[in-house]
Amino acid sequence: MATMRAFEERMHIEFAGGGVPGFVHLYAGQEASAAGVCANLTDHDVLLNTHRAHGPAIARGADIFAVAKEIYCRGEGLCRGRGGSAHLHDTKNGLWAANSGVGSGVALGCGAALAARTRGTGGIAVALVGDGAVNQGVVSEGLNLASIWKLPLVVVVENNGYGEATAAGYAIAGGGIARRAEAFDMPGVQVDGSDYFAVFEAAAAAAERARRGKGPSLIEVEVTRFFGHFEGDAQTYRSRDEAERARRERDCLANFRRTVVAEGILDAGELDLVDTDVADLIDRVYAEAEAAPYPPDDELMEFIYADSL
Repeated sequence: MATMRAFEERMHIEFAGGGVPGFVHLYAGQEASAAGVCANLTDHDVLLNTHRAHGPAIARGADIFAVAKEIYCRGEGLCRGRGGSAHLHDTKNGLWAANSGVGSGVALGCGAALAARTRGTGGIAVALVGDGAVNQGVVSEGLNLASIWKLPLVVVVENNGYGEATAAGYAIAGGGIARRAEAFDMPGVQVDGSDYFAVFEAAAAAAERARRGKGPSLIEVEVTRFFGHFEGDAQTYRSRDEAERARRERDCLANFRRTVVAEGILDAGELDLVDTDVADLIDRVYAEAEAAPYPPDDELMEFIYADSL
């Protein structure tokens, strides 16, 4: 979680300085969601990511140097500089199809889950979506199909309170996202996304159910994004006080630190050493990304057509 936070806070600074191309959607504040979910995944599992892709990619085990280079559109990036921030893809680490097609991860997750069952890998698929995605038809269609076929799929809705600039309380009927699971005959739970351990336990139960062949689950993780919907967002839809209060009261890293120190799992000195190591790592990651070469011109037409089906 510390690595995700430091990566995103540095990205915020670098983007403001004009060094990062394209749109960037930061994950800062939501780290416990990706960390708690990915801690339950094995090498056989698949994670379908969203356009707010950096944190989950790091949590899933993607090479952080290659992640940064991809965001900078460099030739040594995860997708050879072609995907950018919103389209991180790393099949060897079980990170599939981060994309900006809102809600599409649920449909792709159905396919990945069906493939895992057909091939007998024992793997599951986890689809991350945001609260703004749950009103997309493809999400309801995917939940229905997953339930009918009892696919090994876990749908994790990261509810940060806003679908871009539209408040979830305005746009989502029925008293909450997790309640929608009942219509599809699957478990649905709502957890506090500022509590790593709550997310971990909910994800563990859903993953275990999927592995036993009992079908899909829906987890609504209530999170807070510390920055705007995208970098450069004026955030006129929420007050400055709301954002500052979220940082004070719902910081998952601060909550994690308090819990593990209070329970004697780790001491403050050990956590300080982690922060020092992370700061050094982030300096190296960004220095290498900024110095990396762009893709050569003669690669321009590569990867447009598949060599075979």
